[in-house]
This record gives sequence, C-alpha cells and structure tokens, in this order.
Amino acid sequence: MRDYVLAQLNIAQMKYSIEAPEMADFVASVDRINQLAEKSPGFVWRFTGDPEQELAVFGPGILVNFSCWDGVDSLHNYVFKSAHTDIMRRRKTWFDHLKTSSVMWWHKYDEPPTLKEAGRRLQLLAANGAGNEAFTFARPALKPVL
Repeated sequence: MRDYVLAQLNIAQMKYSIEAPEMADFVASVDRINQLAEKSPGFVWRFTGDPEQELAVFGPGILVNFSCWDGVDSLHNYVFKSAHTDIMRRRKTWFDHLKTSSVMWWHKYDEPPTLKEAGRRLQLLAANGAGNEAFTFARPALKPVL
C-alpha cells in the first residue's frame, strides 16, 4: 500500500460570471476534461465540488481544480501531454492572471486532503516559494516529507 499521494490545487480567477457567453466554451469542456483526468494513468482522486466550501476558502469568482495523483510525472503527463493542453492554451480567454495559482504537496494516502489545507499550501508557496511542503512543476519535491 502506498503511503502518500501527490495533491495538487489549481485556482483560476474568472474574467466573467460562469453563466456569461464568454465562458461557454470553457464550461462545455469541463466534463470532458474531468473525465480525461479520471481515466489518466496515475489519477487517484479529485474534489467534485462544494461551491459554498470553495467560496469560504477562496472567495467569489475563483474556480477550483483539486486532485491527487500517484506522482509528479503522472500529473505532468496529464497537464502537458494530453487534450488538457488545449484548455491551457486558451486560459487567458477566460481567466485573469494570478501570481500564485497552483501548488503541489505530498499528502498521506489514507486521508483525503481538504480545501482548507490546499488553501494553506497555496499561501505557503506564495509566501516562501517552493519547498518540501509546497512546490510546483518548476521545483518539485520528489521525495515526500510527511
């Protein structure tokens, strides 16, 4: 049995309301991209959403993508080497730039991570840069520190 998973959080500040016509292409792609993630090698779990909880942690207009993977390589392959890249190329159409919008960390396998923990990790990365407790693809912590 594995001891840890790679947790990841990615947030995005919407330029428009989710119902706006400008968001229609993005909204139409969400289910397909989520299904792609769930079928990708190394996928473990994803947060399926509680809008009130998301609002409480991140505020209005923020979309949350929160999942767990078996390692950095699996997540990297999904993000950068699958149909997910089509969405990434168009993100400026729908979302404003955030200085710190994604974070990864090693998390115990037998207990699901929480949005509150994810928010704390994002703040840690923003305040201190990449380290063993909060990191990015550019500077991953390859060995878990639990």
